This record gives sequence, C-alpha cells and structure tokens, in this order.
Amino acid sequence: MREDVEAWGEKQQQEIEILQKNEAYRKEFLQNLAHEFKTPIFAIQGYVDTLLGGAIEDETVSRKFLEKAAKNTTRLVNLVSDLDEISRLESGEQLLYKQPFIIQDLILESFDSLTIKTQAKNIQGSIKKGCETPITVFADKEKIKQVLLNLIENASKYGKIDGQIIASVYRTDEHHVLVEISDDGIGIEEEHLPRIFERFYRTDAARSRDKGGTGLGLAICKHIVEAHGETIHVRSTPDVGTTIGFTLPTKRD
Repeated sequence: MREDVEAWGEKQQQEIEILQKNEAYRKEFLQNLAHEFKTPIFAIQGYVDTLLGGAIEDETVSRKFLEKAAKNTTRLVNLVSDLDEISRLESGEQLLYKQPFIIQDLILESFDSLTIKTQAKNIQGSIKKGCETPITVFADKEKIKQVLLNLIENASKYGKIDGQIIASVYRTDEHHVLVEISDDGIGIEEEHLPRIFERFYRTDAARSRDKGGTGLGLAICKHIVEAHGETIHVRSTPDVGTTIGFTLPTKRD
C-alpha cells in the first residue's frame, strides 16, 4: 500500500509540475502577444498624433511618417493573419487539399520566389547533390510551400553573407521522405532548441525583431507539418549553422 501511495504522490507531483510549466508558458505567450501588438500600434499612434499636431503641413515629413505608419499597419495585418491561421490549424478548421507532387520541384520554386532576399546577401540556394532524383509526395502543396518559404526565408535572414542554403530530400522508408533545409549561418544555442517552434519565441528578441517577421513563422510550420500527421525537428550549432527537417508522406493514406 505504501508503494501505491508513493507512486500516486509522484504522479500527482509530475502533473502539478506540468501544469505549472504550461501556466508559465501561457503567461509568457500573453506577454509576448501584448508586446507584439503594442509595438506597431504605439508607433502608428505616434506618427498620426505628430501629423495631426501640425507635421502634416510639411509634405516631406508627412509622407515619411505615413510610409512608416503604413509599414506598421502591414505588420499588424500580417500578425493577425498568422494568428488566425494558427488558430484554424489547431482547431482543425483549416482543411488540407492533398495531391501528389514532386517535392524537389516545389523546393526549387520556393528558392526562386525568394531570390531577391537571398541575392541581397549573395546566398546560394540549391538541392544537395545526390538528392535530385524526383520524389513524389502526397500533401497539401500550397501549405508545404508555405513551410518551405518560411524555412528558406529564416535561413536567409540568419545566414552569412556569401553563404549557402542546402535542401536535402531522403526516403526514410517506402511511405515517408525527410526534407531538410540547412544554412551555414549564426546557428542557435542548444538551450533554445526545444522552444523555437513556440509562438513568438525568439532566441534574441532585439535582433529578431530588427529582421522583421511576426515571430510566428516556425510555429505555423510546426502546425502545418503536424496537421499532415508528420513531424518537424531542428539541430543547430552556433557559428556553424542550422538544419530544420520535416517528414512528408509519399502515398495516399
């Protein structure tokens, strides 16, 4: 009986610790959410108040302030849009339209879509040698493209000048493939790796915000991949680079 009581007590303690950890994450998320919204809202308010205070009479100043207000408005729209998408994915309201397509073609299409951003740092994007043989996956093509765009854009943001982004595709078994996007950028400290797919989690808040984005890109990637019943993972070494990989089905369920 004593052993049963001790086992019960240990189980209760573990459940309490999980609840406390979840509550801490919830509070942190709400704080981050409030901050993400307040920053562009206060910026817009400041520009509008300045214009109404008389700056609107100066055409050069008014145009500059309106452009800054518009930029922050776009950030708010993107933030709300990303939050809405995550909510739909979590609730299952976001339906997946699965179809067969060659994953390498979609990777190359995604690289092409982000050419302007990668060329700004002279970063070369390519498929790893030996991974060019076409592999057909069965998934929501537009959603997987969104995943690829988010991962490639992140790799370009934190990649080094004159660096590389390498996409790899491997068959793990007859029903699944592993897709990996690797960069040779600044990398991520090990302590941050378990949390990078959380909403708004930033390894370096100031530096991350300077580089733009809503802070929801990786969270959306995780939800899209998991909505397919698959998994996503990360491995990284500071000053060496980061690899984010996810699995996809090759055949209809």
